[in-house]
Amino acid sequence: MTVSEEGVVKRDGKSTVVVLGASGDLAQRKLGPALFHLLSSKTLPDLCSFIGFARSDYTNDQFRVFLREGVQGANDSDWGAFAERTSYFQGSSTDVSALTRLDHLIARNCPDGLTDDRIYHLALKPSLYPETLLALAESGSLEESTGSRRVVIEKPFGTSYDTARELNHLIHSILNEDQVYRIDHYLGKDTVQNILVFRFANTIFEPIWNRNYIDHVQISVLEDLGVEGRGEYYDTSGVLRDMIQSHLMQLMALVAMEPPASSTPDALRDEKSKVLSAVRSIDETTVEVHSARGQYTGYLDEDGVDPASQTATYGVIKLFIDNWRWQGVPFVLRSGKALKRKATEIAIEFKRPPQAIFGVAGDAMPNRLNISIEPDEGVHLEFVNKTPGSGVQLASESLEFHFPGGTIRDAYERLLLDAIEGDASHFNRSDEIEHSWKIIDQFIEGWINGKQPLLRSYQPGSAGPPEAEHLLGEGRRWLLGDEN
Repeated sequence: MTVSEEGVVKRDGKSTVVVLGASGDLAQRKLGPALFHLLSSKTLPDLCSFIGFARSDYTNDQFRVFLREGVQGANDSDWGAFAERTSYFQGSSTDVSALTRLDHLIARNCPDGLTDDRIYHLALKPSLYPETLLALAESGSLEESTGSRRVVIEKPFGTSYDTARELNHLIHSILNEDQVYRIDHYLGKDTVQNILVFRFANTIFEPIWNRNYIDHVQISVLEDLGVEGRGEYYDTSGVLRDMIQSHLMQLMALVAMEPPASSTPDALRDEKSKVLSAVRSIDETTVEVHSARGQYTGYLDEDGVDPASQTATYGVIKLFIDNWRWQGVPFVLRSGKALKRKATEIAIEFKRPPQAIFGVAGDAMPNRLNISIEPDEGVHLEFVNKTPGSGVQLASESLEFHFPGGTIRDAYERLLLDAIEGDASHFNRSDEIEHSWKIIDQFIEGWINGKQPLLRSYQPGSAGPPEAEHLLGEGRRWLLGDEN
């Protein structure tokens, strides 16, 4: 693919998407349906094919049946067109000889005169990433003399700052940074990408988007289900590694970043990296006043969970960004499992008026801006209004926008298309990953070594441990939905 001077993508090559680990759950539930919908909506290049690569003993037809089980409502015509472009290659992702044979097969199938562009998607266990990357390099699969080579890497990317940095070092010894697409599916959501549009395409918000007018920011990713058969993985991860280090940290960066100089991928990621690098450090002696944690009753009975586990299934951390715009404004990030509702929302509470000229009632109702990621995709701005009648009676009202039903594209569709077209704007860069882990490692070490704060128990279907609300500070409360 090339880009004209007008910025229009010209698809002058053959694109091949290779899914390594294609017999797994991710390929069936997410990647297969995303590629199918991109093709059926005529969004993909005319010359684009898909190869599943895994150790399972599938024929081409068996693999297609496996993928179709993950696609809802596919008609025979659309599925037939997708199946024609889909094939299967048996082999191990760490087997250099198998990857070499695959490399030669793809090269032979590329028409003369066209570039041979490839995307290798690592839908594998993270422990296989290093050996797989080395095998891809040794097999010649990543050599770019005939076309672009891009590698999509799923989260979790490392388990700490040290392991993430080590993985980045390995990657950079094999690939250029612009070939690497570290995927966080939250960044593919339309409602998340709308944060930048909402902030920087509307001039009314930028003058008040700072410490002078904003009291605090709450970012919540709440889940109503427990670990759901993922107990063995989750017990070695916990809420900090599983959710807060990745999804919530990225949402905070989008809310807090400065306007980028342009819409180019590096300009956008430069500003996110600056925000994450400015987060205030803590230590074991202060972790208790900056975090809270909990574990739902019944977690210890889940399959794969250590009966004596101290893993947190609910976590809240309070961060401060030490820069000119945000000095002193708390950013409170929370996530948990087995809660009373599933929702993701950014709630921004503005400061109260400096003088309560309408009495205590008016003073108690600050303006609030809620950016709902799911399930109520939209934006809600709360303001104070006079109710009809004699005297001055105040009420909180709301201006609302909701994305029309059926218009939200699956996040993987957007991100896979971006990877095919070479747009890394909504993928994590190496420095973002490392800054995020530096922040989270402080809390992980404090929770393990300092054993503070206490691990609170909470009932499934509740709002989590009530002790966590103290992190907001006096007079503040959780702002998400039915907890108001």
